[in-house]
Amino acid sequence: MYPFFFFKKIMKGCDFLSKKRNYRRLLFVFLIADIIAAGTMGYKEVKDSIPDNLYVRSGNEDGISKMLDNPLVTYPDTLNVADSGTYRIPCSLLGVVPLKDVKVETVEDKWVSVCGMPIGLYMDTQGVLIVDTGEIIGSDGIPCEPAANIAKSGDYILQVDGEAVSSKKDLISKIHDCEGKPVTLLVRRGEEEVPISIDPVLGEDQEYKLGIWVRDNTQGIGTMTYVEEDGSYGALGHGISDTDTGELLDISGGELYQAQIVSVLKGTKGNPGELSGYIDYEDSKKIGTIDSNTEKGIFGSVSEGCMYKLPLTSMEVGYKQEVETGEAQILADLEGGVKAYQVNITDIYRDQADTNKAFAIQVTDPELLAATGGIVQGMSGSPIVQNGKLIGAVTHVFVQDSTKGYGIFIEKMLED
Repeated sequence: MYPFFFFKKIMKGCDFLSKKRNYRRLLFVFLIADIIAAGTMGYKEVKDSIPDNLYVRSGNEDGISKMLDNPLVTYPDTLNVADSGTYRIPCSLLGVVPLKDVKVETVEDKWVSVCGMPIGLYMDTQGVLIVDTGEIIGSDGIPCEPAANIAKSGDYILQVDGEAVSSKKDLISKIHDCEGKPVTLLVRRGEEEVPISIDPVLGEDQEYKLGIWVRDNTQGIGTMTYVEEDGSYGALGHGISDTDTGELLDISGGELYQAQIVSVLKGTKGNPGELSGYIDYEDSKKIGTIDSNTEKGIFGSVSEGCMYKLPLTSMEVGYKQEVETGEAQILADLEGGVKAYQVNITDIYRDQADTNKAFAIQVTDPELLAATGGIVQGMSGSPIVQNGKLIGAVTHVFVQDSTKGYGIFIEKMLED
């Protein structure tokens, strides 16, 4: 009995030691995994802090060293930026691990006409946008959802049974003509064109319906940022998204109108304010076209002969490497003309330099704070000026603090 008992104790001791070794091995594996994860995240963070593109004035090396100012980043000591052209700078981590090549373009001084005036927007979608699917009460009084799990919010209807549609009116007419037979819709879903089939339902009003909510245009108010010599302009600093789907609207074109601010809803914590305006859609009030809607803003052309309707001031463009924290101004028209208001640039996010949230601003101007509480909806696109140069545009307001917001570097808007 005693030898058996002693043997069991030895076996338990061996099991304990084995479990302890396995536990140590597991801890070691976790430690290695943490080191690898931390290294990967650190590598990505350093890589993201390096811009993909840089615009540098001829003979000016300071901009390059400022944007690549990171003790972990190594790049060639000798750079010749005296000649115009485009070249690449290879950057590495501590001179060992490749990070990325920065595309550098040497440019001459660029000037644009700065605006700051509110504008009215009218845009047609490229196809008919499906906002949502819904329930229909049939002619028999029974509710049904013919498009459920077939059509999706964000789909753009391009064709009905092989025939193109460009408006809600076209769509309704074609559904009416189907006489209850299944219809095939060609929709653009993301980057793909997908055919879907839906059985129409005869509603209580004796009209055939598909059970979809649709939209074919959108309107709103924003701020004109700049106009170039050839009449091309940039506005808003961010794209226009559908209020229901949240997706960037795919537009076929649009028109730009003069707008008049009639009231200001002051922003408060958790409740962004708004510039309420009036848009007169008469031809005499039209000032241009909207050609594209992107993450960096809306772009198009001011009509020939309408430039005089805009309050324009010629100003030099300041590139992102010239932007610094500290005092700046935003140009906005709250009622009665464009004025400059004091703000502070509080943070510059080098890893987000290519986005519409590249830096943060805080309104300090007492007059603007009294009137709006800071930044409100409708001020998107308001030019941001620092050291006498146009360096960006207002894009977003902080929901929890209306005195603060984001801006986009002007060079990103000018790329479009």
